[in-house]
Amino acid sequence: MHLIDFLAGWFAGGLATAVGYPLDTIKVRIQTQNMYSSVWHCIRSTYQREKVYGFYKGMALPVLSVSVCSSVCFGTYRNCLHFLCQLRHGNSDGKPSRLDVFIAGCAAGTAEAVVFAPIDLIKIRQQNQTHPHQSYQGPLSHGLLSNPKYRGPIHCLITVLKEEGICGLYRGITALWLRDIPCFGLYFVTYSVFTEWLTPQGQHKPAVMLAGRVSGKHNS
Repeated sequence: MHLIDFLAGWFAGGLATAVGYPLDTIKVRIQTQNMYSSVWHCIRSTYQREKVYGFYKGMALPVLSVSVCSSVCFGTYRNCLHFLCQLRHGNSDGKPSRLDVFIAGCAAGTAEAVVFAPIDLIKIRQQNQTHPHQSYQGPLSHGLLSNPKYRGPIHCLITVLKEEGICGLYRGITALWLRDIPCFGLYFVTYSVFTEWLTPQGQHKPAVMLAGRVSGKHNS
């Protein structure tokens, strides 16, 4: 994979994360806190007390790590598919079956969740940390802290490790596996089917579906 592909993928993934992050913060708060009566109430309350910064709490780590998660996912998929083709055909040039693609996708989901789980936990801990902006003059309602427990993603990581140990970073990973393993398997199978349908006869499919080669943009 070329450096420019890695950087382009990192930038694209980081930008996509930043664009959708405010809504993700609202979603997390509504799911985990009982102080909001609706989506709009959560949006108004967050802006009133925490200003724009409140919508972006915990975003730094997901943005910086998006390329790592993608690399682990597609790297695991490529190597697993390569192994399955060698096992089935004796070399990596044989066409992978739908089952091979599904198994490789499930392996990718398993590996990706191991990397993603701590990142997601730190992100959610910071998103749920509601403390007022310095310009806020209103009362401290239930759940609104005067001082934040976590001063940033690194401090949050260190605090979780100190208080809960390494297992604390992987709380909920079983549920994450139950979601991501079949989802990634179906994702790659669906991608494989549609690339076959949409690729003109005589031309090669995108390299991500081949056992021996993976295009740079899918590794980023």
